[in-house]
Amino acid sequence: MPVSQAMSEPSESETHGVRHGLPELIAERRSKAQRLRADGHEVCPYSFPGVEPIAEVRAACEPLQEGEETDEMHRVAGRVSARRGAGKAAFIDLVDRTGKIQLHARYDVLGEKPFSQLSEVDLGDLIGIDGALMRARKAGEPTLRVQSFQLLGKALRPPPDKYAGLTDVETRHRNRELDLIANEEVRVAFMQRARIVAAVRAHLDGEGFIEVETPILQPLYGGALARPFTTHHNVLDRDLYLRIAPELYLKRLIVGGMERVYELGKDFRNEGISTKHNPEFTMVEWYEAYADYMDEAERLEGAVRAAAQSIGYEGRLDFAAPWRRITFVEAVQEATGVDLLAHQDAASLAKAIDERDLGLKTAGLSWPQLADELLSKHVEPTLTQPTFVLDYPVELSPFARAHRAKPRLAERWEAFAGGMEIANAFSELTDPDEQRTRFEAQHRLAADGDEETQPYDETFLQALEHGMPPTGGVGLGIDRLVMLLTDRSTIREVVLFPAMRT
Repeated sequence: MPVSQAMSEPSESETHGVRHGLPELIAERRSKAQRLRADGHEVCPYSFPGVEPIAEVRAACEPLQEGEETDEMHRVAGRVSARRGAGKAAFIDLVDRTGKIQLHARYDVLGEKPFSQLSEVDLGDLIGIDGALMRARKAGEPTLRVQSFQLLGKALRPPPDKYAGLTDVETRHRNRELDLIANEEVRVAFMQRARIVAAVRAHLDGEGFIEVETPILQPLYGGALARPFTTHHNVLDRDLYLRIAPELYLKRLIVGGMERVYELGKDFRNEGISTKHNPEFTMVEWYEAYADYMDEAERLEGAVRAAAQSIGYEGRLDFAAPWRRITFVEAVQEATGVDLLAHQDAASLAKAIDERDLGLKTAGLSWPQLADELLSKHVEPTLTQPTFVLDYPVELSPFARAHRAKPRLAERWEAFAGGMEIANAFSELTDPDEQRTRFEAQHRLAADGDEETQPYDETFLQALEHGMPPTGGVGLGIDRLVMLLTDRSTIREVVLFPAMRT
């Protein structure tokens, strides 16, 4: 095959299998792999040690002038994203997770057979090369002059079109591997996610917290108001639940004297899917003895600030402390004109909402549900800059302590940014008798048909009866935090494999 033909970009029709159907393209690529095997080459090698990140090689090229060549050798590996050339020279773009670099292959350096084999690589093939560092004459592009190469993985299927990219949202989310191949910004976003998670862990570790692991399969779910996923253990012959939160186990560790604990992991809630909800999501929860909810507000500010700094965040949100603070009652009244304290039963509150034509269906809703609807529909979307909404109705907060100065309210806040909730915190309820009363109230709601209630957990109550110190606790949604810091509008853009309809 002439080099000029081998190294030219395939047409769009060829890439998408219009001129040649996909089966024919796969067969052609498989044939190339078989020819290499017949020549004694391993097309799926076990390893290729000593690889350098492309970003580091590009950095090493910074001091070089245009056209300057060196004998400094580097080994890189990655996926072929472009190729061009004619005669006895060829250029290949190679991409790894850190960036892209140009390869310059020459017939007189490689020899006839190796050059011919390199000329036959397809877009999407994985190759490794050893080459000398140089800076190209015309564009000054950091370049490696290929001394040797090895096929590391044959791509039997063509990659997404280089110029059109992969834009179909459904395909991007169902086939994330193709999304990562085609869209550099997607790879960058998920690498940033990893740095954000690491930064949150490092911040808590640095503050003296201990990372722990609690059961994901639980005999009784709890710690949030949500519906669980149910499964069955055959040997034990009992139903178990995927946890909706690790809260009750973590607070039992506080009772046990661990004093500062956190867990970063998956929670599961059998609820709807939206731009802010995925049934499987990542949370970090931490609990701190001898602290209250206002202490934890400062703790959250520090953790989020550390996460933002880890990726050099310079977006529209200002995470500098202190964040704005407003009470639940003030926020609702400011947004809707409804004074919750003046309407302390469901009928009165529903009437006030209906009179103001706030677009809420009030029939059949309890007072706590109406209050929550006011907040979620009329307050939350307006909270763009980081904000703490403080002092929730106690009916919405079954694990929070009653407010020390405000009747019927609880020492609880939720943190909002970008128009959505990102964190929730309490001065934790430590009185076992009061907690028992709250459980009984939740039990009555469940008997009336409310599916999102806290089950009665006698084991947790018995733990509290051993004595629990004053404690502050926080739950921070990692997925939503990543959405904010990477400027993504939907949770599916920050979860590698989101839940999808069949």
